[in-house]
Amino acid sequence: MLRVAVVGSGPSGVYTAQALLRQPGIRVHVLDRLPAPYGLVRYGVAPDHEKIKSLQNSLRAVLEDERVTFVGNVPVGGADGVGPARLAELYHAVVYCVGAAADRPLSVPGEDLPGSYSATRFVSWYSAHPDIAADDFALEARSAVVIGVGNVAVDVARILARGADELRATDVPRHALTALAGSRVREVCVAGRRGPSQARFTTKELRELGALPGARMLVDPAELALDPAYAGVPGAAPLPAAVRRNLDVLRAWSRPAAPPGPAPERRIALRFFLRPVELLERGGRVAGVRFARTAPDGSGGVRDTGVYEDVEAQLVLRAVGYRGVPLPGLPFDPARGTVPHRAGRVLRDGVPSAGEYVAGWIKRGPTGVIGSNRSCAKETVDSLIEDAPLLARRGAASDPLAVLRGWGLRPVEWDGWLSIERAEAALGRSLGRGPVKIHDWPGLLAAARGGSR
Repeated sequence: MLRVAVVGSGPSGVYTAQALLRQPGIRVHVLDRLPAPYGLVRYGVAPDHEKIKSLQNSLRAVLEDERVTFVGNVPVGGADGVGPARLAELYHAVVYCVGAAADRPLSVPGEDLPGSYSATRFVSWYSAHPDIAADDFALEARSAVVIGVGNVAVDVARILARGADELRATDVPRHALTALAGSRVREVCVAGRRGPSQARFTTKELRELGALPGARMLVDPAELALDPAYAGVPGAAPLPAAVRRNLDVLRAWSRPAAPPGPAPERRIALRFFLRPVELLERGGRVAGVRFARTAPDGSGGVRDTGVYEDVEAQLVLRAVGYRGVPLPGLPFDPARGTVPHRAGRVLRDGVPSAGEYVAGWIKRGPTGVIGSNRSCAKETVDSLIEDAPLLARRGAASDPLAVLRGWGLRPVEWDGWLSIERAEAALGRSLGRGPVKIHDWPGLLAAARGGSR
């Protein structure tokens, strides 16, 4: 019997476990720092995206397999966690699926001012991640700027502009719903340094912005016209269908027209060819963003034009990408933000390290969509299975959970997660809603053990 630990219960970790289950004679422990499974599907998907969130059902089927044990509330690495060397004592092999936990910084003056946050922190706040305090976002700003033109940027702009009543039917936590109900945000600007044809949002996400009740979309036709793809340069290669659809949506929004009915409560501006160079300060807080106007450089990039524009904002959210962080005890490539590997085998000083593997973003960087993790996991598991005869000769604990408890940890197993689910359903019923997420560590751990704080 080969005992394998998978560190991380998000899509990459669960797909790795699923690929392992296709082989006979393997038992899998899926470890997670949090007492709740599903990773970014639970804590990174907007509450109003029910279709994507339903992916939890397929992940759940894997975690409920009798050959899989979910082991939550077990930190790996760090001062309070179990290091890779100790994990290697418990399992024949360990696959690290720890994602890319850090946001890319803007690296501009003023980025650390109060009122400036990573978009991921905002997403974690309205997704009830227990590491984020309930009072992190009061939403007293009148104007917000979201820097970035990917799906995360569109998500946070949509949540800022969506009415709280429309989120009441979701599992959004009480503190976020209350803050959104009292939000003073009326202007949201989403800005990217390149043109609309290079934006990374999907057409579905884009159209959802335009469908928000009480919100008006604003797109400057002059900014669209700067993009050679939008302008239809003669002889240029045909655009991908997804880009054409995005441009069609933006084109429709750029046509000036007075919307029927009452004046919109909120306005969402999509801006292009703006590169942030400084966050402006007033009274010790962020007050706006200074952008450099850019233009196409003829080689697929952009150049500064020497023109600057200041956009008012009391809230700035950066959504310019993710980056992996070192896990103490594992090698790390700081330039790529990944663990060095060969076909998923962890490399130490260029040599494959017996029993250590990676999959997901910590392996390949923050690229692709959720489904991309399947092929990534398969490659890693293929390597592990190829190594199985050697791995079987390594030592492994007969009862790793007993050892973890002996080390002072208090793992939350699947029954504990089911207790959390029941507690969240009960909380929702008490509020006249469906299940509502528990947002704090004490509440989650008390629920996991079937009690209350």
